[in-house]
Amino acid sequence: MSRPQSQPPATAVTSVFARRTAVVTGAAGFIGSHLCERLLDLGAEVVGVDNLLTGRLDNLSGLRSVGGFRFQTDDVTRPFAVAGPVDFVFHLASPASPLDYARHPLATLKVGAMGTLNALELAEAKRARFLLASTSEVYGDPLVHPQPERYWGNVNPVGPRSVYDEAKRYAEALTACFQRSGSARTRIVRIFNTYGPRMRADDGRAVPAFIQQALAGEPITVAGDGSQTRSLCFVADTVEGLLAAATADHTDPVNLGNPHEITMLQLAEEIRALAGSSSAITFVPLPADDPKRRCPDIASARAHLGWEPITHLRDGLRRTLDWAEKHFPHQATATTGRSAS
Repeated sequence: MSRPQSQPPATAVTSVFARRTAVVTGAAGFIGSHLCERLLDLGAEVVGVDNLLTGRLDNLSGLRSVGGFRFQTDDVTRPFAVAGPVDFVFHLASPASPLDYARHPLATLKVGAMGTLNALELAEAKRARFLLASTSEVYGDPLVHPQPERYWGNVNPVGPRSVYDEAKRYAEALTACFQRSGSARTRIVRIFNTYGPRMRADDGRAVPAFIQQALAGEPITVAGDGSQTRSLCFVADTVEGLLAAATADHTDPVNLGNPHEITMLQLAEEIRALAGSSSAITFVPLPADDPKRRCPDIASARAHLGWEPITHLRDGLRRTLDWAEKHFPHQATATTGRSAS
């Protein structure tokens, strides 16, 4: 199996995965596939579970022939079984982009509710440690900045984003209930904006959309006036945070993200420059309930997990662009100053 470039080495924390079995729901998704790959690198046996609603088998193409990996096409909103012992359950299954959960609103609510319950019951039955991949969306359009874990959020419970926001908030409540009752050993991480190779060009999130447009020489469409901010964490760093959280003793929710804040206009300009593109930047209406600022307070991750991101935004964007030039549909050599690599 080929390893990603600049992959962090195994540490005393991550070495505990050797010869352990981990179940990853949402395994064919963007972050899930990277997590499966990293767990295999660390010597774990991995069972990937996905119904392929938004995940892609192509994301696992380098793993399906690797010893120690097996894949199950299961919908986790229905009870599912995994043969043999299980030590860790990583629950990542869910549509995660605004376009995806707008297309699949009921599926998003079901996977946050019934999918989380079924994954927790699997962990309970197997006496496995459970990790919920929650989201910064639980903070809604935050009134506190940056967002610490003790902030309860500002969420519109009936808005267009509520199917995702509230599904994750319910998933956190369910996970915390299992922890308090002693039914399962659980961990909750709130993932902030993550980017990197294997993002879909059409998933509607800013990084792949801007890259696709820049490589194709099309106008780069920035929502609103571009002053809204996000904090972007490279996927390899996010995966290391998931592993650190799964093995830590800390049971309260913890933010995983990059505290470096950037406006969407700055991001568009950075991607355009890195792509060597002549694309114009244009502005489109801001989506409903779109957060104005999004930035994590990661003091808890530093203190309890010993984790913080190490990949500079420009380096991560370069690596993502290199991957996109091979996998996104475009005519890069005709429209940009970069040659396909």
